Amino acid sequence: MTALRSLEAEREGAWGRGVVGTGTWLRMIDLLQGGALVLVSVWGEPGAVHAAVREGGATAILTLGCGDAGYPAIGARHPPAMRLERALRDLVGLVPQGLADTRPWLDHGRWEDGPGVRYEFLPSEGDSLHQVPVGPVHAGIIEPGHFRFTCNGETVVRLEERLGYVHKGIDALMQGASLERAGRLAGRVSGDSTVAYAFAFARAAEAALGVQVPPRAAAIRGVMAELERVANHVGDFGAVCNDASFAIMLAHCAILREGLLRAVGDCFGHRLMMDRIVPGGVSVDLDGGQIGVLRALVAEVRRDTDRLARLYDGTPSLLDRTVSTGFVRPELAQRFGAGGFVGRASGCDFDARRDVPYAPYDGMALAVPVRNDGDVNARLLVRLAEITAGLDLIEALLDALPDGPVLVDVPGGSGEGVAMVESFRGDVFVWLRLSGGSVERCHLRDPSWFQWPLLEAAINGNIIADFPLCNKSFNCSYSGHDL
Repeated sequence: MTALRSLEAEREGAWGRGVVGTGTWLRMIDLLQGGALVLVSVWGEPGAVHAAVREGGATAILTLGCGDAGYPAIGARHPPAMRLERALRDLVGLVPQGLADTRPWLDHGRWEDGPGVRYEFLPSEGDSLHQVPVGPVHAGIIEPGHFRFTCNGETVVRLEERLGYVHKGIDALMQGASLERAGRLAGRVSGDSTVAYAFAFARAAEAALGVQVPPRAAAIRGVMAELERVANHVGDFGAVCNDASFAIMLAHCAILREGLLRAVGDCFGHRLMMDRIVPGGVSVDLDGGQIGVLRALVAEVRRDTDRLARLYDGTPSLLDRTVSTGFVRPELAQRFGAGGFVGRASGCDFDARRDVPYAPYDGMALAVPVRNDGDVNARLLVRLAEITAGLDLIEALLDALPDGPVLVDVPGGSGEGVAMVESFRGDVFVWLRLSGGSVERCHLRDPSWFQWPLLEAAINGNIIADFPLCNKSFNCSYSGHDL
């Protein structure tokens, strides 16, 4: 009997949602704590808390009814749930009973009905310790986040993050929105993953309404998703090397990424492909000339990436900064269910394209690079391998691009749908409930929820000057995390 079946939830299919009692909820927490299950997300609405858990690629959603007294906190025994449950309390008011950390997460003391209490960072004890506050406003053009370092000399003994500065109220904005508006909102949760979010939202809507996407649309969706993955990996590869004082790599990668985005803009009408994936298919098609542009682009990126990989591998001073820096233990990455290159660099062999297969990836041969060294170097090498694999997938999809329409009508209606899509950071999760053609509730979960805490662990024992390097090697999303 599998761990999921032992919960005896009333499920319908792989993504079925079952209403459970407190006993089953507590058994779920036991299985999460023991490592038999991986937490996908926690969210809620007035009177009910939901948890998505997975075992391998099989996933289920459990719903526990709760009143003003709250519900048994998952985070009390399974820390990956803690920030999600703190955010849930801020957004909905449901109290996670037994949670050790009762501080607000998204509410920074400015909400009318919020507690308005002083935020106290966790204490550290020891001789000769001092604190270094960084942010939330930073020197670069990046989103805001506060990092509180406790150090002994230059060595970091604790890092605590405080995020939520770019909270946008996505949960409330989604309620009552039309499918078109909700799809646009989903695509703006985290701009560098706009394709992945639009893809996941569209798939959830299509599952709720029983819509079948045309094969040509599914293939073009895959091309866009891989182009987004490659563009982000190329840009971040250069940025990580720049934080290790190897600025020439940033220049090379910036030029390569700019050429890629220009070609994408010419083919899809938008450099980031925003609003190009919609429920029912895609809003743009590719003609023969555009397909030729993409083929030439793939050849150029492949050639230049190979050259940059050799430059990286042949620069000992650069490797001296990346090898053994920012180590994440595989067992910790597994416990947090870390997705994407962060997880795969620390031994987590999970990829939603392969393990929760969806079109156009179902039936395709996928190369999923996995390492166990878990340092900055490992995360960079996984990214390089994913660039190559992404280019291979783009070529394969273009070679087999079917004829036919790219969009079908989406009827109004009611229903629930769930989807998981692999973004460049990892798995994006969307749960959606429709009523009469508009959104009743929607929950979107970025992979960064389970990666930000690992960054705190990665910097421990390193010098504070290596934090920018570690941070960029993760490149977690502030916006995607802050909802």
